[in-house]
Amino acid sequence: MAQLAHHVFFKLKDNSEAAVEHLLAECRKYLDDHDGLVGFSIGTQDKELDREVNQNFDVSLHCIFQDRPAHDVYQTAPRHLQFIEANKENWAEVRVFDSTIQ
Repeated sequence: MAQLAHHVFFKLKDNSEAAVEHLLAECRKYLDDHDGLVGFSIGTQDKELDREVNQNFDVSLHCIFQDRPAHDVYQTAPRHLQFIEANKENWAEVRVFDSTIQ
């Protein structure tokens, strides 16, 4: 079965350094170590790569799941839902890109 890549890009209302660091910490707290997660990374936009195709975001989340069923369980996992509830007030925009990877 193919793996599933779940990439999320957050644009924050308050995108101060403290707010960005807070969201990164929240990602580590709530979104890592889920069953079926085989890859996890978080980051921030590289401001030096100022290209027209580079989208505007503050925090990025990259999760690789062993398969689609593992991703589907993650979507309703209590820790994932806690993350959303605890942090959604500061999200100006959230873009999600899910893909089947080889």
